[in-house]
Amino acid sequence: MGANIIVYAIPGFVFFVLSEVLLNAYEKKDWYETKDTLTSLALGIGNVITGIVGKIIVFGALSLVYKFRLFTFENSGILFWIALILADDFSYYWFHRESHNIRFFWASHYVHHSSQKYNLSAALRQTWTGNLTGAFVFWLWMPLVGFNPMMVMIMQSISLLYQFWIHTEAINKMPRWYEYIMNTPSHHRVHHGSDLKYLDKNHAGILIIWDRMFGSFQPEIEHPTYGLTKNVDTFNPVKVAFGEWVQIFKDVLKTKNLKNIFNYIFAAPGWSHDKSTLTAKEMRSQTQQN
Repeated sequence: MGANIIVYAIPGFVFFVLSEVLLNAYEKKDWYETKDTLTSLALGIGNVITGIVGKIIVFGALSLVYKFRLFTFENSGILFWIALILADDFSYYWFHRESHNIRFFWASHYVHHSSQKYNLSAALRQTWTGNLTGAFVFWLWMPLVGFNPMMVMIMQSISLLYQFWIHTEAINKMPRWYEYIMNTPSHHRVHHGSDLKYLDKNHAGILIIWDRMFGSFQPEIEHPTYGLTKNVDTFNPVKVAFGEWVQIFKDVLKTKNLKNIFNYIFAAPGWSHDKSTLTAKEMRSQTQQN
C-alpha cells in the first residue's frame, strides 16, 4: 500500500511538471533543459521499478523488528498520526543528514543532487539503489517501539509526496510562520545548492525544525548554484544512477591501505588519502585559513 501511494500519484506528478514547463516557457525562465528533464524522468521510472524489490526488503526488515516490539501503537486517532509524522520525519532527517556525511549512503543519494536545474522534474530524480543498500536502517527503531511496519511505509510515501512540491523556483517564500516550521521551496533550494555555504544544509523532509534544532539550518541568501561540487558530465540515467558506486570502486583501487579503503567507502564524500579531493568540512576549513 505504501508503494501504491507513489504509483497513484504519478499522473499528478506528470500534470504538475507539464504545468511548470508551460509556466517556464511563458515567463521565459531557465528552469528546464530537455535532456536534463528526460534524465530525471528516466531515473524516476527506474526508481519505481527497483522500488518493487526495495519495498519487499524494507517491509521484511521492518516486520522482523516489529516481532520484538516493546509496545504496540494503535493505528488511529490524532495523537497516533502526530507521533507517526514526528517519528518518521525525525528518522528521515538523520537518514538524509548521514547520506551527506557517509559516502556509502551518498552513492545512492547523490543521484538526487545531480541535476544542475531545480524544478519539479528534479524531484523525480531518485536513486535506484537506496533501499537495496540499507537506507531503511534509520527507520528500524520505529517498529521496535511499536509502529506497524505498513504505517511506517505509508508515512514514508506521504513524506515523499510532500517533498515533491518544494522542488520549484516558481514559489519564492511561504508565510513567515510556515517558513519557520515547515520545509519549503526556499529551504530546499539551499539544500540543492553546491555553493560552499549551502553544502550539507537543510536536510528536512517535512519539518524544518530538525535543522534548526541540530545546527544544520541555512536560510536562502543569494540564488543557489545547483548541482554537485563536481558535476556529472552525462545525461545517461544508468551512468548517473551508478556513477558514484563506480567512482568508489576506482578510489578503493588507488590504495592497499585498509584504513584508506574504509574511508573511501564510509568517510564523508570528497575524502581522499592524498587530499586530491576534499570534504565539505575540509573545504570550509581551507577557506577560513585563507
